[in-house]
Amino acid sequence: MVRKTRKIAKNVLGGRLQPCSQSSNKVTGFYRDGHCVTGPTDTGTHVVCAIMTADFLRFTMSEGNDLSTSRFDFPGLVPGDRWCLCALRWLAAYNAGVAPPVILQSTSAAVKRFVPLSVLRKFDAQKYRA
Repeated sequence: MVRKTRKIAKNVLGGRLQPCSQSSNKVTGFYRDGHCVTGPTDTGTHVVCAIMTADFLRFTMSEGNDLSTSRFDFPGLVPGDRWCLCALRWLAAYNAGVAPPVILQSTSAAVKRFVPLSVLRKFDAQKYRA
């Protein structure tokens, strides 16, 4: 569902939120508009733009959220894909030592309710080394 009107969302760095991914077959975001924004119906708070890794995909599958398997209109994710993750899932992966890199310009400022910016900066995809 693409919302027609939306106030300008901010990223964790204070700038305008950039798209996470708008691949024609893997449009991400709770609202499937390519942006990691949240709203009243997004109980998972899908605000972290992350680059999928094999370790993270295995971890999230073990936690009951299989993002790798294609089903219905979802093609499944592979390492290297960008996807809007739930803030608490990213935090759980961080605590388990398998957090994927983050695109800070495409990660909503709303994540700061759950994860400090100082932690996210350590996983900045522009600087991150596994």
